[in-house]
Amino acid sequence: MYSRNGKKHVWVLISLMVMSLYLAACGGNNANGTNNSAASHGAANEAASNDPAATEAPTERKVTDALGNEVTIPANPERIIASYLEDHLAVLGIKPAAQWSVANGIQDYLQDTLKDVPTIPYDLPFESVTSFNPDLIIIADNAAVEGDKYTQYSKIAPTYTLGDDINADWRKALLKIGEVLGKSSEAQTALDDYESKAKEAKEKLQGAASGESVAAIWLVQKNFYVVSDKLSSGAVLYHDLGFEVPEVVKEISAAGTGNWNAISLEKLAELDADHLFLINSDKDSGSEALKNPIWQSIPAVKYGNIYEYPSTASWLYSGAIANSQIIDDVLESIVK
Repeated sequence: MYSRNGKKHVWVLISLMVMSLYLAACGGNNANGTNNSAASHGAANEAASNDPAATEAPTERKVTDALGNEVTIPANPERIIASYLEDHLAVLGIKPAAQWSVANGIQDYLQDTLKDVPTIPYDLPFESVTSFNPDLIIIADNAAVEGDKYTQYSKIAPTYTLGDDINADWRKALLKIGEVLGKSSEAQTALDDYESKAKEAKEKLQGAASGESVAAIWLVQKNFYVVSDKLSSGAVLYHDLGFEVPEVVKEISAAGTGNWNAISLEKLAELDADHLFLINSDKDSGSEALKNPIWQSIPAVKYGNIYEYPSTASWLYSGAIANSQIIDDVLESIVK
């Protein structure tokens, strides 16, 4: 038998054991709480470091261009010269310091965006480039930096060359410029939007002109040129929109090297296109070549399936904006 005092001692021991367990549990909770808190702070810090809004301002980057030159891209270039690449800049929301020009004009179709931008000669004379104090120069093709030209340009500002292979494909050029300028997502979005528009237009045209052929003809200084079946607006017509390529266009494209290749009136007479898109640079001088009986005998001309656009339209150019406008013109002309 236990005495009262014995029972009392037992209850005291039990109470101490319970208290010990309680304190141990509390200690464990405090330890876990401290660790969890540290983990939470670590996770928060990691999340913050991955949050674009929480990152530091952009810094300059070193990239390698198509010719193997290491180029230091400024953190936020504000005075860019990218002659004949302005379509890509415009679709990315960037205004260049100067825009491409030739003796008889500029890229009129971009003037909603570039109307206040001064012009620079297409061949980028060093003195002209220097006068605009650029902080980045983007060159389209290899020939523009032949000899010591690259060295001269790079003394003015960091100079990045896209190279012939990329420049020949407007999609690649847009994405590359987006990458160089830290706007890859914007470039991809612009490209995706274009592809969606082209797909929708192609479906409409298959309903209105399924299996029909087209050609784009440029009249300038009484001479005719036909667009290549794989370049410029030809790529839009035949690849993006799915029109058939006339045999004459295939023949001249295979022998030619440019976006637009010369075509004689005799060859035009063989042009078996169902529809013709005429880009008329001779309108102001009377378009005398269009009065020639051979031109008027072309079936598409004879039957009124010819759609005329001025040289200020986007048909002579290429890029997301130019090609989107071409699609609008085609739909306006053929889908009634």
